[in-house]
Amino acid sequence: NLVGKGEQNSVKIKLALAAADQCHLILMEEPENHLARGNLGRLIKHISDNCENQQVIVTTHSSYVLNKLGVESVIMFDGTSGATLADLPPDTLSYFKRLPGHDTLRMLLAKRSILVEGPSDELIVQKGFRQKHGMLPLEAGVEVISVGTSFKRFLDIAMRLNLNVAIVRDNDGDAEGKLALFEDYAENVNIAICIDKDNEARTLEPQIVKANGRQTINEMLGTNFADDADLLSHMEGNKTDVALKLFESEHELTIPEYIQGAIG
Repeated sequence: NLVGKGEQNSVKIKLALAAADQCHLILMEEPENHLARGNLGRLIKHISDNCENQQVIVTTHSSYVLNKLGVESVIMFDGTSGATLADLPPDTLSYFKRLPGHDTLRMLLAKRSILVEGPSDELIVQKGFRQKHGMLPLEAGVEVISVGTSFKRFLDIAMRLNLNVAIVRDNDGDAEGKLALFEDYAENVNIAICIDKDNEARTLEPQIVKANGRQTINEMLGTNFADDADLLSHMEGNKTDVALKLFESEHELTIPEYIQGAIG
């Protein structure tokens, strides 16, 4: 009785695997239940090491389990047909197995996903979505997921499962070059590539100032900067704090057009 539920489940799974070494098919339901991340990692390694010659079917709510046990083995059903990720590029498969913490499962299960670079972008997308639709994205079945610069890894999955996905990315002063990175995905009707073409507004912060003006942003942030350069320096040095203030402000924010394209 002193052993936690997670450890009890882990022991039961290991005992079941040991007793099922002659079985060809193993069914497993949510092995992540009640387990801390470190213990889950050890359990998933045990499953992987001991089921190499068996068919294992796992139900899970954990992106870690999905990525680590093999995102290429995912089967998605829509009620009439199924699709798999068996033909993912090898480097994408390797990426998710080496860095299994990415929220792939959120994208797989969402009605729609918006992929962004970081938390400040995520907050502004959420504010824009709420302003337009009267609710936060998740309340509408839309996931906003921070993926750093790993957009193409997620798009490889979205392409093969026909998922509805938009990406919001800075142009970093080279809009043409950034757009060229996504040429292989741009013609897919389910994928929206949202990158602004104004190279003078390289990142989120100058885009926000450009769309709203210094006076409005000063009011929303409670600041009193006299020129755009000082305001931008403050915003870029405090990205997440600034985005949080803008998100929480009762003042309506004019959302840059490229982000509006992702919000829909």
